[in-house]
Amino acid sequence: MTEISTVLTPKVRRKTRIGLVAGGLGTYWPQFPTLLPQLQESARVVSARFQAMDADVVDVGFISDAQEGAVAAEKLRAADCDLIVMFLTTYLTSSMVLPIAQRSNTPVLVIDLQPSEKMDHANFDTGAWLAYCGQCSVPEVGNVFRRAGIPFRSVSGHLAHEPAWRRIEQWINAAHVRATLRHARHGLMGHVYPGMLDVSTDLTLLPVTFGSHIEVLEFDDLRVRVEKVTEAETRARMELAREIFTLDDTVVDDDFAWGAQVSVGLDRLVDDFELDSLAYYHRGLDGEQHERLGAGMILGASLLTARGIPATGEYELRTTVAQLATQVVGAGGSFCEIQALNFDDGVVEMGHDGPAHLAVSSRDPLLRGLGVFHGKRGWGVSVEFDVQQGPVTLLGLGQDRDGGLAFIASEGTVVPGPLLAIGNTTSRVDFGRDPGEWVDEWSATGIGHHWSLSIGHRADDYKAAASLLGIDFRQV
Repeated sequence: MTEISTVLTPKVRRKTRIGLVAGGLGTYWPQFPTLLPQLQESARVVSARFQAMDADVVDVGFISDAQEGAVAAEKLRAADCDLIVMFLTTYLTSSMVLPIAQRSNTPVLVIDLQPSEKMDHANFDTGAWLAYCGQCSVPEVGNVFRRAGIPFRSVSGHLAHEPAWRRIEQWINAAHVRATLRHARHGLMGHVYPGMLDVSTDLTLLPVTFGSHIEVLEFDDLRVRVEKVTEAETRARMELAREIFTLDDTVVDDDFAWGAQVSVGLDRLVDDFELDSLAYYHRGLDGEQHERLGAGMILGASLLTARGIPATGEYELRTTVAQLATQVVGAGGSFCEIQALNFDDGVVEMGHDGPAHLAVSSRDPLLRGLGVFHGKRGWGVSVEFDVQQGPVTLLGLGQDRDGGLAFIASEGTVVPGPLLAIGNTTSRVDFGRDPGEWVDEWSATGIGHHWSLSIGHRADDYKAAASLLGIDFRQV
């Protein structure tokens, strides 16, 4: 199978920005002269660990009193971080850290990592014990945050405690999602699929909830760019597609060439509007140009999705947001819906026609020629592949009656078995329960028609992301 990253250039985005501050109560320093150097060394260990993560780290150093806390708060406010991590090295007063949370307008994670697994009781004096006392201020900070209306999150452990670091990394993954959605530019091209009321989304919600931008596009924005694509550029895109896809005998050369031409035009559209995602649909009539554009999107949209720019049919703006979230945590994310249930095998069969995320494929994806796209006008080439077997997580973005958004997730396992060969991505997902009962509970969450299918069991990452984004989280 072709390594996608070797032939497609991944989308480069603003790096996640993590603020880091360590602290302890300065009253202790003259009483126990070796304590501060020990705690500062612990802070350096933690900072180095964060520096090794895929993020820009704004380390404002070590604070010892409320005045220094206020200075750190101003530095972190100006840094515009996606997550602030407070390392409580020993006891400190809540007055030292509350301003940081209040003034930064940024989610906060409190960590307390003692030097080792346990104290050496026989040889420890008060100063040595205090290096293990970061936990004693965690409840105090939690209480004050609650009284201040600030969401409280914490991870407790020791410096070499990998389970604690895995929990911290979940929050860093969540910060990646928050960072991406804060600065995302979502393209919305065409019109909603007629009658799909669940797909309709209030365009104000994403800017208000996440800070994202919605760029409303016309299919003519694509048409004029596709018209300017040269024959040489089309041939080059066809060669690129042959490197990535296996071409089925059903592919018609003219349809393949048209899909390649549209793909080049799509790339230009995305570049010109600096898009992080694209949701589209156009019905068209009698083979006119806009109908042909709508039917010719699948190849180019799949290539964009593989580069980390989800491009999704049926005007599914909220699903492109879910796909963007699963993409930035490294889990891929393919456009997905329920196709059928297999009660003998206890699986839910799911997938979708149209754009797909090639990173979740178990083999070289297939380009299949279709004389008709079910429920849609037009004809052309479609992407088909089997999702790789193993753990997967579904993630959708629901919208409630009050306009609130929610991440909705479910973990399952893709298992082997018979699959449709109709130009769709397709998979058999075992949720460890009766498939009909799973569908009923899943549908009751407010999930909507579509979602992102991502690789691995990542519900905890998505739950943490919902926390940082300030939206609900529901899991089936």
